[in-house]
Amino acid sequence: MSDNINSTKILLVGAGPMAMDYMKVLSALNAHVTVVGRSEKSAIEFEAKTGHIAIAGGLDLFLEQHLASEYSAAIIAVGVEQLAATTALLLEKGFLKIMVEKPAGMNSDEIQKLAILAKQKNADVLVAYNRRFYASVIKAQEIIEADGGITSFNFEFTEWAHVIEPLTKAPGVKEKWLLANSTHVIDLAFFLGGNPVKISSYAAGKLNWHNRSIFSGAGISDKGALFSYQANWEAPGRWVIEVLTPKSRLLFKPMEELQIQLKGSVAINKVELNNEYDIAYKPGLYLQTRHFLQGEYDNFKTIQEQAKISLIYDQIAAGN
Repeated sequence: MSDNINSTKILLVGAGPMAMDYMKVLSALNAHVTVVGRSEKSAIEFEAKTGHIAIAGGLDLFLEQHLASEYSAAIIAVGVEQLAATTALLLEKGFLKIMVEKPAGMNSDEIQKLAILAKQKNADVLVAYNRRFYASVIKAQEIIEADGGITSFNFEFTEWAHVIEPLTKAPGVKEKWLLANSTHVIDLAFFLGGNPVKISSYAAGKLNWHNRSIFSGAGISDKGALFSYQANWEAPGRWVIEVLTPKSRLLFKPMEELQIQLKGSVAINKVELNNEYDIAYKPGLYLQTRHFLQGEYDNFKTIQEQAKISLIYDQIAAGN
């Protein structure tokens, strides 16, 4: 269950839990990996859990002694607050193939600046939304194409505020939680149904760590599909996406699974998936990483695309 990419030399930036997930995949792909973290503590923990050495001291120090030409690509798996600065540093040092964890920055301004810099450097910077590579999503794409396309879709990105509030995060991260976390859902909904060309957004409520807590809106996508969304972070709920075609209603609830309701029936049935990779690794991560290393970018979001839609994320977060 592995693909051999043993000629590929990867710089993996970060030594936390997400970097460990990437290391598991990269090991299965037989890639040559250099891991760079910041603290000695995280480096020791990384090696203990993965069996792979991580170099402590941070990226700046590491790049004083190593060149971009030594590596085929870089994967950035650091905290949200470090994503933009880390990506910019790699671009300035000559890295031209970068996959950065979502959402690539703390705010739309950081993301916009990264998009400009990547274009100036003629670099491929891809934003890692791993849910695009779920077996459930791949199967849904097949059904959507066979059915003749999407006519409408709706989604919910309710977050469990009572769980998030006590979490220890870097300053500003929880205040940008919709961008930092909820866009997993929003990105996938727009990936399947098309990006908004018209959208009306409403937001209300307030938490002591997030400016708004209740969200609702609707619009039309560039695929001609009508869409709506809602989320209430002060009430029970979960992440959900529903996609409708002329023949089927496809339900992601949870998003690792796919359920289908056929036209003329009220029965909702589970769709069988070829999901061995999603079981063996963090869901979506194996195919995402393999496609990145092989230069297969069709299902990825570029940093330029992220910069454009980040303004929509701002609108959803604040209301019109």
